[in-house]
Amino acid sequence: MSATPEPTPRRYLTIRRAVSHEIEIKKSRFICHLARVADEDEAQAFIAGIRKQYWDARHNCTAFVVGDEQRRERSSDDGEPGGTAGVPMLEVLRRRGLTDTVAVVTRYFGGIKLGAGGLVRAYGSSVSEAVDAVGVLERRPVALLAVTADHTRAGRVENDLRAAGYTVSDLVYEAAGVRIEVGVPEPEVAGFHTWLAEATGGTAVAEAAGRTYVEVPV
Repeated sequence: MSATPEPTPRRYLTIRRAVSHEIEIKKSRFICHLARVADEDEAQAFIAGIRKQYWDARHNCTAFVVGDEQRRERSSDDGEPGGTAGVPMLEVLRRRGLTDTVAVVTRYFGGIKLGAGGLVRAYGSSVSEAVDAVGVLERRPVALLAVTADHTRAGRVENDLRAAGYTVSDLVYEAAGVRIEVGVPEPEVAGFHTWLAEATGGTAVAEAAGRTYVEVPV
């Protein structure tokens, strides 16, 4: 009985890095904290850290999306009227197509009530402006190939790889030579082997080493 092949990972969008971004609406401060996370545990840990840091705030509302094929989504209004904080925050992440992203919006009340509609707009705008401030990137799945070259040629091989537009993810120096890990789009793997043989005169070889992601700004 043949084994079921693993599904090919899909490309997806996420934020470039963690960021904090503050806006003020009718004297209330809304501080949006964004972070990249790998799973729900990391998202919850980030949320707990922000709540501990901003313990004196009236509200720390949250939303996150994690996963690719099977996404998990959660949101919390943290004391704001139901549906006025966490849901609009989550909707921004959905609308932007983001995953592996957590948002916490800390609110310091300024004394002026915003009403349900005002809260929805404020929390949504807080997340949206933070995403705009930090930027978005696409994570693209690629085949990971391990190129092995001897120590005297490794530097040139690495330079040639980068010059040809391939993504070098790691270099490992071993007694027998240098292992250069390279990300190559799946459809280009056969062509990569041909290019490597020609570029190195057959002195370097490549073996499959799994899959990884490359990050491309969008």
